Amino acid sequence: GWVTDTQLMRYSFCAGAIGVAIQQSIIPGFRDFLLDLSPSEVGASSVLTEFWEDAFNCSLTKTTSAEKKQCDGTEDLKTLKIPYTDTSKFRITNMVYKAVYAIAHAIHNAVCQETNFTTFCKKQTRLDLNQVFTELKKVNFTQNDYHVSFDANGDPVATYEIVNWQKSESGIIELVTVGYYDASLPKGQEFRINRNLTWVDGETQVPVSVCSESCPPGTRKVLQKGKPICCYDCTHCPEGEISNMTDSPDCFPCPREFWPNAGKDACFLKPLEFISFDELLGIILAAFSVTGACLSIITAVVFFHHRTTPIVRANNSELSFLLLFSLTLCFLCALTFIGAPSEWSCMLRHTTFGITFVLCISCVLGKTIVVLMAFKATLPGNNRMKWFGPPQQRMTVVSVTFIQVLICTVWLVLNPPFPVKNLTTYKEKIILECTLGSAVGFWAVLSYIGLLAVFCFLLAVLARNLPDNFNEAKLITFSMLIFCAVWITFIPAYISSPGKFTVAVEIFAILASSFGLILCIFAPKCFIILFQPQKNTKKHLMNKY
Repeated sequence: GWVTDTQLMRYSFCAGAIGVAIQQSIIPGFRDFLLDLSPSEVGASSVLTEFWEDAFNCSLTKTTSAEKKQCDGTEDLKTLKIPYTDTSKFRITNMVYKAVYAIAHAIHNAVCQETNFTTFCKKQTRLDLNQVFTELKKVNFTQNDYHVSFDANGDPVATYEIVNWQKSESGIIELVTVGYYDASLPKGQEFRINRNLTWVDGETQVPVSVCSESCPPGTRKVLQKGKPICCYDCTHCPEGEISNMTDSPDCFPCPREFWPNAGKDACFLKPLEFISFDELLGIILAAFSVTGACLSIITAVVFFHHRTTPIVRANNSELSFLLLFSLTLCFLCALTFIGAPSEWSCMLRHTTFGITFVLCISCVLGKTIVVLMAFKATLPGNNRMKWFGPPQQRMTVVSVTFIQVLICTVWLVLNPPFPVKNLTTYKEKIILECTLGSAVGFWAVLSYIGLLAVFCFLLAVLARNLPDNFNEAKLITFSMLIFCAVWITFIPAYISSPGKFTVAVEIFAILASSFGLILCIFAPKCFIILFQPQKNTKKHLMNKY
């Protein structure tokens, strides 16, 4: 209902008295003032008298009642624990208090003008409401430690006390100010907690409002069946997927060339894999390659130094030097397979390998034919050797090698090898490799090498029992047997090897077959030249079994 004027006066009088008493604890002469009230004033102050007597359980009038003692003036409003003295409940009252002062300042600013030394106020009986409203938005004052001002939108600056319900030692629930929020302070300093908060049962830890802990990055939320949505399990992201925020509902895959880190909360670029000169495998293969090339060069030097001896001359020195040159190239071509693939290295490694090996086998084939022709030429009435002299031998080597050059040229023109990033063999890394371009071209090169090797092997088998004390055909037979065995086992190993080990298998096949040729064909001859020179004579070579 409505508050009457009399009630408003009483409430105002009561609130004012309580406020003064709280500030001064006890007003001197306040009790005498209450006792000396005239009868006409007693009615107006009856509310205050009743409050005082009920609050302290005493009587302001002389009484002989045993229930109430006489009020003696030592009563202290600060000691009261009643709703009327709880100033935390005066929030609305405080707002009205500041509002009244704000309007007063606005009216003052609308009427009065301040100069350096004086204040001039206009005499007028009416004020324009818009003028007061305009001045109201400009007010800026502090009253009883409360600052009052308005922003451009006409809103007051947000200032709040943060209170916490805490139980005192005596068991009474109190509202304790533990911090504040002041929007007028610099950014980052608006919110401040300066006392510890207490929660249920006096706990100092913040209570959890959900039944499950938050899911960290790298996991996703999976709701628990039959429970509220705040109840869930945290499941790790599957392979190849990440989540980079807390309580993520889903995981998402990394881009093709990226892979999750160990925590599955970020993607990083997949490492590139290839046989490099910095890793142990690359160093070992490169060392064998260089060693083989040096061995071929050393053998050529030994043969050149002893080029006039019977063993070197009897075994076709020209083809021997050409074979050693081709073996040197075979060893060195293995180096083109090591390192990061590029457009030129991919084309060079396969074509160089194919051409050098055909050159090598064509030399072995020429030596085998020379052995057969030389034996046939010793028979009465047979002069076939004149049809396979040095010019014919050179023509054979050039012709056989030219066919491989032609195959490689067609391969490079139509569909050459080129570098690619293999993203399918391994999910967590990228393999840099050379794709064949035309698989037909690659297998045509290998097939031609294999065909020559088989043909050379068959000729060497036919000549293995020729009656020479030093039968080179036996050595060629054994070397071709090793060569064919290496490349027959290479095919399934090449197809089944993953990643960079495919290249390693190819390098191993090149080196193994090259070492087989140089050790089987030239090692026995070098041993006799260097350590058994007594056998390096024409008489010894012409002896028959």
